[in-house]
Amino acid sequence: MPGHELIGKEEKQEVMDILETGIFMRYGFDKERRGVYKVQEFEKAVAAFLGVRHTLGVSSGSAALKVALIALGIEPGDEIIVPAFTFIATYEAVIEAGAIPVWADIDDSLNLDPEEIGRKITARTKAVIPVHMCGAPARIDRIMELAREHNLLVLEDNAQSIGGGLNGKKLGTFGDMGILSFDYYKTITTGEGGMVLTNDTDLYNRADWYHDHGHMHDPSVSRAQENRILLGFNFRMNEFQGAVGLAQIGKLDFIISEQRKNKSAVKEMLGDVEGVGFRHIPDPAGDTATFLAFNLPTAEQTARFQKTLSENGLDTVLFKENKWHYAPRWDHLLARATGDSKQFPYTNPLYTGSVTYRIEDIPFAEDIMGRTLFMGVPVKMSGDRLNTIKQAIRKAVSVL
Repeated sequence: MPGHELIGKEEKQEVMDILETGIFMRYGFDKERRGVYKVQEFEKAVAAFLGVRHTLGVSSGSAALKVALIALGIEPGDEIIVPAFTFIATYEAVIEAGAIPVWADIDDSLNLDPEEIGRKITARTKAVIPVHMCGAPARIDRIMELAREHNLLVLEDNAQSIGGGLNGKKLGTFGDMGILSFDYYKTITTGEGGMVLTNDTDLYNRADWYHDHGHMHDPSVSRAQENRILLGFNFRMNEFQGAVGLAQIGKLDFIISEQRKNKSAVKEMLGDVEGVGFRHIPDPAGDTATFLAFNLPTAEQTARFQKTLSENGLDTVLFKENKWHYAPRWDHLLARATGDSKQFPYTNPLYTGSVTYRIEDIPFAEDIMGRTLFMGVPVKMSGDRLNTIKQAIRKAVSVL
């Protein structure tokens, strides 16, 4: 699954360029860096690949979410609709921005159910964050339609599905803003790192200024003398991250093609197993194939199947039991245990709502996530590995 499988001479050469200049920061030192600007090159390469006007490299995917939320003008007192199946950073970023995450159910794509927008919206709802989980697109076209009807902002969390698409348009480019993540387990990696995406120049400028202490990046004056419009923080991507990313983006098409081939081979092995169903992919041509998700009729059968697979060399993930990706498993969220001792923003007097996190509000997620197993799809898969998977599936079928 992750791009670290393909770390090689290309990444080494890009990093050597940085070491030879001795300039590791993306801004300033124009004479000393001798024309080497790896983060800028990486941003341009991603923009060209995705067909988006503006890209901004930042220190992590989590940072990208917060930077985008600030650029969008999310404020204390706002509510943001977020799917119950996502990585915890999606909720953390909303809380960091002073807003309240409202969990919403998923559909058979295992991403945000678009119809939840109408069910979860209140007078305080400012935005919705659809998440393209585990390589496959949400029904982002319908989400955009409903968000526009309700005058909501849309921030696409595309941390896990770079290169994916829907009807020929790349994920992360539908909404007002989008984000990517490049941590060690992502499709392409910079170790850590993320990126903010938008076609709106005003939103890009606000993100750009905020992510670097308010610097306006005016090339006509020295960095120390720049004017500032707003206060920000340090979420900059460094040149090492940009260098590795620049090499990795050139491998993305190959990574996705290999994952699709390997996913198809394993899916075929499961296709004849009685009772096995597969996650719905709204646009199979837009699936990056980082995971194969399949389900069984009952949670009990799923548990037996997973146990037997594991005993025979094939590990899978049941995200309902995973403490990072399924919101009802986050005890600290349920307890409103934020980094603030007074549980801000839940206790903020500007927030006039009364958000609840009830299992009854996400019935489809609660059912399907207990019956669905996810197998990470590697880029490199040998014939021996495929045979091990085949034998493990054969043994697991016997316990159904």
